[in-house]
Amino acid sequence: MPIQDSAAWLADYQKNLSRMQANAEAASANLSRVGGRAASPRGEVEVEVGPSGALTDLRLSPAARALEADALARLILATVHDAHRQAGAQVVDIMTDYVGAGPALQLVRDNLPVEAAPAAPRQEDDYFANPGIIS
Repeated sequence: MPIQDSAAWLADYQKNLSRMQANAEAASANLSRVGGRAASPRGEVEVEVGPSGALTDLRLSPAARALEADALARLILATVHDAHRQAGAQVVDIMTDYVGAGPALQLVRDNLPVEAAPAAPRQEDDYFANPGIIS
């Protein structure tokens, strides 16, 4: 390889490294702003999750007091799962811009929260605690 070709190759290589570093920094900045927010269908529970998926805010309306502890716990978990799915969708959108479709994006998808399990069957007492809901 002639000296001139080596210098051009090295310059091109450094340019590519600089571009990859800038892309990584931009992706990191965008990912640091990821989050999700969700509310239960009747508004008893509102949650927010941050970039890591950690719960950052939880609000319970006065209507939440009417729920049995187990029902409230299931509702909180389901609402957090909704917020996680929102955050996960943002991560996929961001990473698609940087890595495109392929194995790297599949790795990201494989490590996102799974869909929430279906809600547990309603108990008879649930109908009396929440008469406006019929399922």
